[in-house]
Amino acid sequence: MNILRLLCSARGADSESHRLSDQLLEHLSRRHAGTPITVTDFDTNTLLHVDGGYARALAAPADPDGTAAGALAVSDRLIAALRAADVLVIATPMHNFTVPSALKSWIDHVLRVRHTFRIEPQGKIGTLADRPVYVAVSSGGLFSGPLARQPDFLTPYLRHALATMGLMQVQVFSVEGTARGPELLEAARTHGQDQLRAHFNA
Repeated sequence: MNILRLLCSARGADSESHRLSDQLLEHLSRRHAGTPITVTDFDTNTLLHVDGGYARALAAPADPDGTAAGALAVSDRLIAALRAADVLVIATPMHNFTVPSALKSWIDHVLRVRHTFRIEPQGKIGTLADRPVYVAVSSGGLFSGPLARQPDFLTPYLRHALATMGLMQVQVFSVEGTARGPELLEAARTHGQDQLRAHFNA
């Protein structure tokens, strides 16, 4: 089983989203015990934004002839890696109520007409084979539950972007309130672990 993990925090392995995704991978490994598992990590913070050539290609009625260059070549590689993955894991913080710019850049590269979706009279239709997507989110504040004090534009946007490509099986886990002090951080971590155990019946 091939797992593609997107790492979207600038804090790297020190981030809460990375920590939660590590625990998620442990649950996946136990669920699929006996199955060879390969995890490919990709740091979305290494991506540049799409360029003019990419923008012109998307606006054209067909893909350009010749070898792709610039952002188009990067997009081809990222889409190929996504197609090869049996499972997608996204480890991301919430920045200003939504996805961080690094994750948005990955989405801009892979959510691509004629490659991961086509346009029909009824709208955009995903062309990727559906597969499980697990999202590990960390947030300094609370965005879910009765004590939430900030809006959540991350999960609905991410679900819609993934669904546009055909990825419907999206499960979100979270560690919220990480900026509220050590004691509440530990409680947030425990809550995230409880979400994982409940989903994986562990």
